[in-house]
Amino acid sequence: MIRKSDKKIMLFCLILLATVLQNSANGQTKVGTTAASFLGISVGPRATAMGGAFTAVANDATSLYYNPGGISRLNKSQFIFSYTNWLVDTDFTWIGFVLNLDGTNAIGVSLTQLDYGEDEVTTVLQPEGTGDRWGASDFSAALSYSRNLTDRFSIGGSVKYIQEKLWNETASAMVLDVGLLFFTGFYDMKLGMSIANFGSDLKMEGKDLLHRIDLDPDATGHNETIVSNLKTDAWPLPLFFRVGVALDVLKSENMRFTVAADAVRPTDNSEIINAGGELSLNNIILLRGGYKSLFRDDSEEGLTLGAGLNLANITSIAWNFDYTFADFGLFEDIHIFSLGVAF
Repeated sequence: MIRKSDKKIMLFCLILLATVLQNSANGQTKVGTTAASFLGISVGPRATAMGGAFTAVANDATSLYYNPGGISRLNKSQFIFSYTNWLVDTDFTWIGFVLNLDGTNAIGVSLTQLDYGEDEVTTVLQPEGTGDRWGASDFSAALSYSRNLTDRFSIGGSVKYIQEKLWNETASAMVLDVGLLFFTGFYDMKLGMSIANFGSDLKMEGKDLLHRIDLDPDATGHNETIVSNLKTDAWPLPLFFRVGVALDVLKSENMRFTVAADAVRPTDNSEIINAGGELSLNNIILLRGGYKSLFRDDSEEGLTLGAGLNLANITSIAWNFDYTFADFGLFEDIHIFSLGVAF
């Protein structure tokens, strides 16, 4: 039986879900209006294979990214390392660790890096290279905490440090993520929601922006050693509002089939729907499929397929191996790999 307090929470979640779904039908493109676009890259092959619909599933360490409110529901502590060969030969790496404290509270740490690689520095006078090399990368580190407020309702949050680096220039910011997870008690249905990257703007600073200047070259007694600092604009971070639902439509001793859908409203693009499912066979072999960015015009994202191997029932340590293929339209296909261990 659903308690009165739980009904209020479920009603609140459903209202938010309906609001996002309604707004997603009339979204407008806001591409290029924020910095740190790497924050929107899906994390982990399992969640990505399900179309990125993981806000309400939230039952492994990648919940640190999708919904930090779910990490206190993990039965064990877990570590996941994930690697993605991202677009145009860039490397996207995510590492997450969740420590289950007492079955009610959990803390987590996650690291994210998008490495654009290096290239030679060339100038007009030295077109073959100066001998120096330049590089670019994006990075974030997060510390998370979650607590089960009741047997059905959990809340969590993350404090994140974000940095973008372009050769000698860097920009950094501190942001907050907040997530909620609610077990409805209705056929194992779960509702989840999260808000990510609420915080300060990014502004590039560095030694390449420092230049000597003569404020009045026509006057005598001038000082040519005055240093000026070129001003750069501050750019906001992409704010993501996610509301999701997950349901086990088939559940038996040897088989489980979970379906999930997320409504995502970003501040740097139009609203989308992500949807997917996972078939578990004896909790050893897992097959997944989904579709990303539904209802977004001209989206290059689409079909996602993946598989996983869970050795929890075979070895003393619960190892997980996962792989996902994601179609990216005109760009090269994306391949994601991860290794996880629970204890």
